[in-house]
Amino acid sequence: MKSLFPLPSFLDGIASVIDLGGVYEDFEIADDPARADYEAILSDWQAVGDDIRAASASIRLE
Repeated sequence: MKSLFPLPSFLDGIASVIDLGGVYEDFEIADDPARADYEAILSDWQAVGDDIRAASASIRLE
């Protein structure tokens, strides 16, 4: 799944501090805002599920 947000490196972080005009980062513009919302919410819930799985696995190990 494509991310609507860039995944910055350390050097990207430094460059973004210097980039006061906001021209360095290039964000993807969604053609369909409803689809972008759907994908963002789906991604959020997938992250929640991953966290729950990781937590339950660590509980089983204890």
